[in-house]
Amino acid sequence: MTDDWQLPTVPAADASLPGSLELGAFSVSLAVADLDASRAFYEGLGFEVTGGDPAHDYLILKNGETTIGLFHGMFERNILTFNPGLTNRMERLESFTDVRRVQQHADEAGLAVADRADPSTTGPASIMLTDPDGNPVLVDQFF
Repeated sequence: MTDDWQLPTVPAADASLPGSLELGAFSVSLAVADLDASRAFYEGLGFEVTGGDPAHDYLILKNGETTIGLFHGMFERNILTFNPGLTNRMERLESFTDVRRVQQHADEAGLAVADRADPSTTGPASIMLTDPDGNPVLVDQFF
């Protein structure tokens, strides 16, 4: 994600879309063996680098509203990632479901939250869950 946060802003997510809990922008974070080879592959599919830093072993690529992250040596498995406060068009939401509310919702649904956000804080935070098939699910709020 960019450090300057100079993103276009919209009031809120589109309430007409399905779902009972708005989780924000979705992306897949891929654990890659070779950052350059993966970049070339996804650029061959029309993706463009929009963020990240190869010197820090990661790149963010977009193709339309689809986002993938390429991460070398940072984690073992691919991760499903949600970013509260962002749309897939990379717009910052003025009003969004805070990650702590997502955590509370997961708790109420009986889901095990492995890495938890401190409910007494505000601002950036993240939580990590694992789906029944062992896929890590990260809810990562930047602001």
